[in-house]
Amino acid sequence: MSIEVFWFLPTAGDTRYLGKKEGGRAPTQAYLQQIAVSAETLGYDGLLIPTGASCLDPWGVASSLVPVTQRIKLLVALRTSITGPTASARQAATLDQALKGRLLLNVVPGGDAEELAAEGVHYSHDERYSAADEFLTIWKSLLSGETVNFKGKHFDIRNARNVFPTDQQPYPPLYFGGSSAAAHALAGKHIDAYLTWGEPPQAVAEKIKTVKAEAAKHGRTVRFGVRLHVIVRETRAAAWEAANELIAYLDDETIQKAQDNFARLDSVGQRRMTELHGGKRDRLEVSPDLWAGVGLVRGGAGTALVGDPETVVKRLQEYVDLGVDTFVLSGYPHLEEAYRFAELVFPLLPNKQQFSTQGFYTGGAFDSRVTQSNTPLVAAS
Repeated sequence: MSIEVFWFLPTAGDTRYLGKKEGGRAPTQAYLQQIAVSAETLGYDGLLIPTGASCLDPWGVASSLVPVTQRIKLLVALRTSITGPTASARQAATLDQALKGRLLLNVVPGGDAEELAAEGVHYSHDERYSAADEFLTIWKSLLSGETVNFKGKHFDIRNARNVFPTDQQPYPPLYFGGSSAAAHALAGKHIDAYLTWGEPPQAVAEKIKTVKAEAAKHGRTVRFGVRLHVIVRETRAAAWEAANELIAYLDDETIQKAQDNFARLDSVGQRRMTELHGGKRDRLEVSPDLWAGVGLVRGGAGTALVGDPETVVKRLQEYVDLGVDTFVLSGYPHLEEAYRFAELVFPLLPNKQQFSTQGFYTGGAFDSRVTQSNTPLVAAS
């Protein structure tokens, strides 16, 4: 199995227990850099930097990582509903040059109408994707060196030109996740890598088939990835105990409040996540070793692979067999779990065996160079 493995940067804050405020970690620059440097040292291929009203600005965060990373790719949100294509093209060129070609872009039209309204944007669901189509048409043309004149429903661009090119030509790869028909059509037309949240393999297979068909309409091919949480321990029993501990402080009122919030969204992907468990604690293993407990209170990606290293690799292989080559992973807390997953699972992945945890993770205690210093660690060769 040869795959890309990304980790996640918790720019809205981190925790050890969902639903428990005590012991939470603020998304300080020092903490986020610590995770980023650790992920690079451990051998992760990329970092997803999320977006949203409760998150730090992803472009600012990505810029802060330029001087402390050398190899790891940064997957940064490209907000097509709340930014303009010409300014975004300049931003992408600037950051990709600074990163020396390590920028990836995660296209996000938005899945929360209220959040968009707070930004002054009042698109319907399908209008978001119509606007994203126009945005990407303009954006890609600019970064391909064209002078752009474009008049559509959402944008009227006259004699636009991007002066400074991106390091990657013609532009950094575009990633995207969406579950509606409009989203699949957008993916087929514009996107390089389609990411789905961690649904059961059969559901993922159906999405892959649909997006492939949409891409074929344009004579294109698309890569595929899965966004998942992971809870891996030395034994299956220990992993399931850790999963239950993660939600041990969640009460029914907190779960219901979160589910009510999700229900108001017009996001098809969020609806599919919610339907996996229905807000019920007794329906959380939605597929063998695929646990939906995170989705009781977390929007977006709400499932986790749970098990010992061999079990987790087996489940990853099921997705790989469908055509998936990228996994965007996370775990609570993100610093410790980045080490744990790398230590336990990377030795089982042929293209990750050259990386070493160098003894930093010791089953609960961490080397002082990781926990008490913000000095970048030397990347493993």
